[in-house]
Amino acid sequence: MTTRQEKIYPKVVSTLWLLFVCGFVAFVLYVFAVSANFLNLFGELPNLRTLENPKSELASELYSADNELLGKYFRENRSPVEYDELPENLVNALVAIEDIRFEEHSGIDAEATARVVTSVLTGQSKGGGSTLTQQVAKNLFSTRSEELNGGLLNDVPGLRMLILKTKEWIMAIKLERNYTKKEIMLMYLNTVDFGSNAFGVKVAAKTFFNKKPQDLKVEESAVLVGLLKAPTYYSPIQNPENSKRRRNVVLSQMVKYDLLPEAEYTALKEKDIKLKYSVENQNIGMAPYFRTEAAKSILKWAREHGYDLYADGLKIYTTIDSRMQRYAEEAMATHMKDRQQAFFEHWKGRNPWVDRNNQEIKNFADLAIKRTDRYRKLNERFDGNTDSINFYLNKKIKMKVFTWNGEEERLMSPMDSLKYYKHFLQLGFMAMEPQTGHIKAWVGGINYKHFKYDHVKQGARQPGSTFKPFLYTAAIENGYYPCYEAIDTRNCVPLPDGTMWCPNNADNKYSGQKFTLRKALAESVNSISAFLVNKLGAETLVKTAKRMGITTPLDPTPALALGTSDVTLFDMVGAYGTFVNGGTWVEPNYITRIEDKHGNVIAEFTPKKVEALSEETAYMMVHMLKAAAEPGGTAYYGLRHRNGLKNEIGGKTGTTQNYSDAWFMGITPDLVAGTWVGGEDRAIHFRSIALGQGNKLAMPVYGAFMQKVYADRTLDRSKEPFPKPSAPLSVELDCAKFNGGSMPVDSAQQDEFLNLPTEIDLDADI
Repeated sequence: MTTRQEKIYPKVVSTLWLLFVCGFVAFVLYVFAVSANFLNLFGELPNLRTLENPKSELASELYSADNELLGKYFRENRSPVEYDELPENLVNALVAIEDIRFEEHSGIDAEATARVVTSVLTGQSKGGGSTLTQQVAKNLFSTRSEELNGGLLNDVPGLRMLILKTKEWIMAIKLERNYTKKEIMLMYLNTVDFGSNAFGVKVAAKTFFNKKPQDLKVEESAVLVGLLKAPTYYSPIQNPENSKRRRNVVLSQMVKYDLLPEAEYTALKEKDIKLKYSVENQNIGMAPYFRTEAAKSILKWAREHGYDLYADGLKIYTTIDSRMQRYAEEAMATHMKDRQQAFFEHWKGRNPWVDRNNQEIKNFADLAIKRTDRYRKLNERFDGNTDSINFYLNKKIKMKVFTWNGEEERLMSPMDSLKYYKHFLQLGFMAMEPQTGHIKAWVGGINYKHFKYDHVKQGARQPGSTFKPFLYTAAIENGYYPCYEAIDTRNCVPLPDGTMWCPNNADNKYSGQKFTLRKALAESVNSISAFLVNKLGAETLVKTAKRMGITTPLDPTPALALGTSDVTLFDMVGAYGTFVNGGTWVEPNYITRIEDKHGNVIAEFTPKKVEALSEETAYMMVHMLKAAAEPGGTAYYGLRHRNGLKNEIGGKTGTTQNYSDAWFMGITPDLVAGTWVGGEDRAIHFRSIALGQGNKLAMPVYGAFMQKVYADRTLDRSKEPFPKPSAPLSVELDCAKFNGGSMPVDSAQQDEFLNLPTEIDLDADI
């Protein structure tokens, strides 16, 4: 070295050292300024409290009583997983492709960062520099959100990205100081977006492979890890070749770092990706109608108590039994597929919307389309221009439609679609434990994706003769008894306008014979219902039904005795439970408790109870309802012979005018269930009693359901007789012990109604 160089060198070194120190100090001051948001130049950072309680949206989960997941409520479908549920091959795949020095660095990988700087300077990309910890910071704390980036310098070109990366570095270091490596890995895999509305590895494993994370094979883990680079571009659904190529890159990285034997990689890289792909949504899964109705009450509770149902990861435990729910859905599908075919054949060549004279309602479809969202949107779009609206309503397009053999693609206009769907029969079914009010099964319709309307709680229809037990209950409470006899003859009730109400029997005949009340209810004799409502008054009937849990408005007219006011299946099942539960009405309920995301119980629910009937009255009504399943009863053949149900069962069929609504209510000692079947509109129905009555349309679903329930020994459902009251009965229930089988008839009171001059002749209710 020359003398001149000897003199210059110390100065250069000194200058470089000074520059380094100044640069370092400047960098430290810059980082401190960003961290403190000096003069609001950089925007806020999450505080330590936020760091200690990281919040990301978690789906709330709905569970059955037997701990099966029924469904979720979410904006982002994310369910957390524990570290011991992660397979080793998944963790290895992730670090191999994303952050091989994850266990060594403290949040920032100096080597990777230097590689990024070199790439920028040379223009040659050599991979990203973000560690998994930095990505967690970005995912958890939204360091790139506007909320945290409101600083004055954030809009300066070139500075925004530098500030954002600095914040990620700061947050990554804080994460490393406050959490273990396993916790950080878990945070990453629980928050990252895999596409297909799958957030977190638990949901991703189920969405793409229908597996739990711990069951993933190494090649499946590689597919999921490969998705993280670009969920759409590397989607195995949308871009399968890209996905396979990316999977193999992940596997090769595992080989590179000795995390996978090369021989195994060689065998795996040629394999196609095998998926079991299903995106979770409200249209699929078990009990979709129930899940939707349950959400209404849960949302109300959540708003009142400061929770977000769609983000707070609540666990909601219900009364639904997944086995009974499955049996109910199976019974529904088997029966309704068969009856729908019969309905198509019955109306072949004709439209099924008819008036009381079975004549087609000409403007039915035109009026119905105006009630749809499609019509309302078109009306707004074209400002009421009927030509434009009708053009689009009748424009044919390809659409997938429901059939009982699966979805089919057809060329239809919206008007065609409406007419097609109006041809389908609908169903509601609910089963409940009478002692607890716990709802065990809920089927609100035939297919939730295509028919959203719930026919258990949302819809109300005329119950027909299934309403008669309330009338007979009122009669028992007012001194009548099961063996009381009345004559099957024309019984008329005077109306306020001076006319008479004289209902026909189902066969339009009167036998003139004496019927005990038990037999009259079993055979659903309308004339004797008219006799009773005249004696008791319609107001008494209304009060009895309301006391037993009917909440819909009831018109206090004599025709109510035949079920002319709309009720919900939900209320009817609850009311029938009163008979079985010794006279105590228990509010039908379906939520038992709610837990927060940590498993803490934050709410428990107790149903309302009302002593609606005396124990004796309730038992006498059970005794009367049992007659329907005995020889001569409307349910005898269907339940005893078709379904082989030999235990004690009570029930009541119901069919309304023109066969618009078919019902069946069934009771056993520990289960009450109801079925309704009918068209979406009352004008849609069968034209004959042979096809449209309750014991043909509704009762078979109940019978098939109970057959499946009893066959499942894990359910342990009682086949014992109905329990007797705790005190001796005040009346004899064995009618044969009275006067050789007959009871005295209050003939004087009946005679005054035999020859009244004016009558209104209604269609028979069964």
